Amino acid sequence: MSRLRVALVFGGKSSEHEISVISARAVAEHIDPHKYETVPLYIARNGTWYEGAAARSVLGLDVTAMLKSLSPGEVSLRLEEMTRDREQDRFRLDFHEKNIDVAFPVLHGAYGEDGRVQGVFEILGIPYTGCGVQASAITMDKAVTKICAIEAGVAVAPFVQIQSRAYIENPAPFDAQVRRRFTPPFFVKPANLGSSVGISKVHAEEEFQAAMQVACRLDTKVLVERAVSGREVEVAVLGNDRPMASLPGEIEPGSDFYDYTDKYITAKAKLFIPARIDRELQEAVMREAITVYRALGCAGLSRIDFFIENQTGKIILNEVNTIPGFTPISMYPMLMEKSGVGFTELVDRLILLALEKTSP
Repeated sequence: MSRLRVALVFGGKSSEHEISVISARAVAEHIDPHKYETVPLYIARNGTWYEGAAARSVLGLDVTAMLKSLSPGEVSLRLEEMTRDREQDRFRLDFHEKNIDVAFPVLHGAYGEDGRVQGVFEILGIPYTGCGVQASAITMDKAVTKICAIEAGVAVAPFVQIQSRAYIENPAPFDAQVRRRFTPPFFVKPANLGSSVGISKVHAEEEFQAAMQVACRLDTKVLVERAVSGREVEVAVLGNDRPMASLPGEIEPGSDFYDYTDKYITAKAKLFIPARIDRELQEAVMREAITVYRALGCAGLSRIDFFIENQTGKIILNEVNTIPGFTPISMYPMLMEKSGVGFTELVDRLILLALEKTSP
């Protein structure tokens, strides 16, 4: 029996480039070699696609160790050096000529998790793992995600969305709007970035403008959102028409909130699987995750993040990640493992779900 050729697509143009490399390495280590032939495809920060030796050399790097001693920018330079003068390894998007059966994108953030690369696969007629174009685009935008969740009857924290250009040109009315609606602490977030990149927690009004400047530099739209005091819980969802939800996991941040440094560099956050809540509340969170998954039209996989508010016990949606991290310390594979789906089986099921989406 011939093996399916799986294109493992990683890297990308987003600020989460290095995390994508780490995730892809973990996925590659858990693809069943008896069933699948892995074809690494690396997208450099400038958007150039590489295959062959160039892609394999990047995939073989221990980026986790590099991030402990180098800044993300320095790591990016090292990765760039790996593909310099490798014109012979450039990939021309000739998926059919390469006999690719399935694409497995492990691209976090912009250009990978927002529907754009999914659109490429759709045009080329290549089955791919994960959500489709529409669900990917919707969930990439934190504000649009919350609007859809409200329509589905799911609670969200009060928020406003601000266009970055409008704020830069005339901040005064937006400053006044935020003062009227929010008292510190509250969050300022780029609307379309992941891994907590560019997020600031505002503890005093005078910190707001600096937080907005950071977010506006990174995205065309900014979300301002009330901080929720409560437990932070996450659910891994797997499936197409009949999705399953994992047991909820809980994150106890090692800093003021669960930021990029806490997630990938210091790893000071404490993770609890299952979450430290009673069984009834666990099941309620799992049901809410399925509601969100279906309302947004997700397929393949997503990680749904919630807060459980201390004062009210209310389950409040935080965000949805359609290509969650697959690093050794990422919640999605750990949640699935604790729910009876090991990493190798998870990868296998994602590939089969991709083929299921395209079957008549």
